[in-house]
Amino acid sequence: QVQLVESGGGLVQPEGSLRLSCAASGSIVNAAAMGWFRQTPGKQRDMVAIITRDGRTTYGVFVKGRFSISRDNAKNMVYLQMNSLQPEDTAVYYCYGHIETSDYWGQGTQVTVSS
Repeated sequence: QVQLVESGGGLVQPEGSLRLSCAASGSIVNAAAMGWFRQTPGKQRDMVAIITRDGRTTYGVFVKGRFSISRDNAKNMVYLQMNSLQPEDTAVYYCYGHIETSDYWGQGTQVTVSS
């Protein structure tokens, strides 16, 4: 069993930046995929970014080059650098991991973009 704990959310002004971090309680070296999803009330959870074991990345269409995902296997960490944030990016952001044969989710961290 692996626990994922997000941090780094908060309130930011439009065009600002945030860096989300996800700490895994176990090794992510063999994780086929790690990533970030986001959700707003009443809507489905959307994929923000995924990074595979070999470093390939995939982003949601709404990212438009503004976000960057990375992973540090030695530290069991996954990061999401978010730039040029807009009010529509306001959501709860969840860390995700496909580790061994199981899917894991963090508890989420709130990101609010507002002036």
